[in-house]
Amino acid sequence: MALTIDELKIQIQSDEHRQLELKKTTGELKDGMHSACAFLNTEGGWLIFGVAPKSLKIQGQQVTDNTQREIAQALSYMEPQVDVRVEYIDIPDRPDHKVIAMHFDGWAWGMVPYTYHGCPYYKVESTTKEMPRDMYEERLRRSKPDMFAWERQPSEFTDISSLDEKLIRGVVRLGVERGRLSDLALTEPIEDVLGKWKLTTGNKPLNAATALFTKDTGMYTQFTMRLARFQGTDKNEFIDNQRVEGNIFVLLNEAMNFFRKHLNMHGKIVGLVRDEYLEVPAEALREVVLNALCHRQYERYNLTIGIAIYDDRIEIENPGVLPPQITPENILQPHISYPYNPLIANVLYSTTYIENWGSGVKRIMEACQKRGVAAPTWSINGGFVVVTFIRPSKGDTQGVPQDVPQDVPQDVPQDKELDDWIEKQIRNNPQISTEDLAKLSNRSSKTIKRHLAKMPHIRYVGSGYSGHWEVLDKE
Repeated sequence: MALTIDELKIQIQSDEHRQLELKKTTGELKDGMHSACAFLNTEGGWLIFGVAPKSLKIQGQQVTDNTQREIAQALSYMEPQVDVRVEYIDIPDRPDHKVIAMHFDGWAWGMVPYTYHGCPYYKVESTTKEMPRDMYEERLRRSKPDMFAWERQPSEFTDISSLDEKLIRGVVRLGVERGRLSDLALTEPIEDVLGKWKLTTGNKPLNAATALFTKDTGMYTQFTMRLARFQGTDKNEFIDNQRVEGNIFVLLNEAMNFFRKHLNMHGKIVGLVRDEYLEVPAEALREVVLNALCHRQYERYNLTIGIAIYDDRIEIENPGVLPPQITPENILQPHISYPYNPLIANVLYSTTYIENWGSGVKRIMEACQKRGVAAPTWSINGGFVVVTFIRPSKGDTQGVPQDVPQDVPQDVPQDKELDDWIEKQIRNNPQISTEDLAKLSNRSSKTIKRHLAKMPHIRYVGSGYSGHWEVLDKE
């Protein structure tokens, strides 16, 4: 885009900013190229020679063949190479002087980060800075996932036999029943199923396959989750402190069990049965934990996902980063999904553990709104993405729909009501266990199983923690 002198005056009227760098002459060419590199790695911008910063005096400079060669030479040190049009703008009252202007396009997600003389730069407000190593490596990883992504590397410590075939079959069945996988997947060899998910190279599973389906965490310290219930609002005293290990599905199950163990239950009587739910919606908590497991930086092997429950809040921290386009301030706005581990995300999507990519935050907010619970907040803390839920206070109506009495009767269903009550609980939470049903109803697991056996329209699909209940239409 060619600039006229009048357009230049408009461009510089607010002095230097995030997308504008002014230099008096090409004597500052090297510093100017640092800024150019920063523009390429940030939001783009104008680099202009011949305008004094602060005073904004348009003085220009003489442009010779040597000047043009120096500019071309300086641009050649940019990697990858850039095709930039150099504008030479005439100054009416100084015919022997010109302003030199160059516009650089901004960085887009998935592009290789730019360097000048081998060093990457980026913009922090109007200041040009060397890019931090972790930012550079993350962008490099995103630009060449086949070469750098942890999930795409062959697993060092596992083989196909180390994967949980029963679990794989269970999640495949779930995907088939929900219409995201072909019926053929039910009978295909495990190797073929993994191959279609692109989780193998030759006969070797990738790290993504290990994270999803391993039976033995072995040397993978990142397949650990910290679970803690603290007394009060700080970390001085534990009520419960656990470290659990396992694949993504195991960790998800352990996290949800921990929430059910330590969070309060709300409830109401609907007809003859009691409807119970966690003080913070289980759907919202599950979505946040799934996001943490799906998007964490597994290459940071010395760090783990952490869940901390305090008297006043719940914190879920994930060793990871937000995509450059997403910040804690704008994450609630609609946005495109950029999964950190797309292979893992694809398996979770195809087996219905996650819905449409990019809709997770929306579902979290909807679940909280439905129960009258405060929306969570996102923050960045020491290389962790932290999601914080505020717990409803005792006696606070927050967390209980307005039509629910605060003193809810503690009634449990009688035998003649138990079938209807079981069906209601399963409809509300298809992954509820028979043990949980027994605890909620004050009955034995044997009693629950006996009643389920008399209810042919309710069936369990899959196995173990990967399975779920389905309620069919009564014939």
